[in-house]
Amino acid sequence: MSSLHPLSPQHASVNRRDVLRRGALALGSSTMLLARQTDAADDPNAGYIDAHVHVWTPDIKRYPLAAGFTPAQMLPPSFTPQQLLAEARPCGVARIVLIQMSYYGFDNSYMLAAMREFPGVFSGVAVIDEKSSQVGDTVRELKKQGVRGFRIHPAKQTVDRWLFSPEMEAMWKLGASEKLAMCALVNPEALGPLDTMCQRHPDTPVVIDHFARIGVDGNVRDSDVDNLCRLARHANTHVKVSAFYALGKKQAPYLDLAPMIRRLLSAFGPERLMWATDCPYQVQDGRTYRDSIELVRSRLDFLTADQRTWLLRKTADRVFFN
Repeated sequence: MSSLHPLSPQHASVNRRDVLRRGALALGSSTMLLARQTDAADDPNAGYIDAHVHVWTPDIKRYPLAAGFTPAQMLPPSFTPQQLLAEARPCGVARIVLIQMSYYGFDNSYMLAAMREFPGVFSGVAVIDEKSSQVGDTVRELKKQGVRGFRIHPAKQTVDRWLFSPEMEAMWKLGASEKLAMCALVNPEALGPLDTMCQRHPDTPVVIDHFARIGVDGNVRDSDVDNLCRLARHANTHVKVSAFYALGKKQAPYLDLAPMIRRLLSAFGPERLMWATDCPYQVQDGRTYRDSIELVRSRLDFLTADQRTWLLRKTADRVFFN
């Protein structure tokens, strides 16, 4: 499992002093923040859902890092649920889907602890060892604890060898029977094989993370968008409209991504698209949480009010909170 953030070949440089200052402010104000939640937080149906966020803690004694990881790789050094909520609440976000962070490997303990600490606020996407002989029991136990999906990605394997393996076939069958999403972190070249898997497993919920990373090299290619849109013929396939900071021009207000979003809207409909930030990366190096949500909430002039509601809440609610 890679030690680096999956959207970049290297971690972006981080101003540690700024990170620590913001972390201290967030932690110092978290009690007041959580005690005085917005109306959106009190009524989840009135608030938005961020469908993709990572959290971690500097407390590596209680939550040890997986083999091969060191505290120096944790950038920022801390991004706890409290720090996350300090970013999300002021923007009207009531609920959040937590994605298991690679620092912890297959140990989902910290994510699950956050879900227990804030019941109803967080849903979870876990990472498990699909090669384990106990994979079925693991999937069902995590489902009982509120997990609603599993992150899958090829790591160092070729896409075909990974995706068409007996272990992945078993995972997709479990996804269909348990109504749990296969959340694919892939590059555009995986879209063809994913199309085949969606054909083989039409009842499996599928979520494509971060537009399948189209535009990570700065170029949003029409051929890649064509292949992503082709997946719309599978009724249980969804796309995360997310990680704007890492795609295309990689610069707010992110309007260069509007043509791709418009094509996906036409192909999938709003009911199968969901917005997400990919925090904490969205709030590093001078970028802001608000810039991410505002692209969907106010800057895409082709979206109707109802379509915005689907992207900002209803799709993620249906996939990850039911």
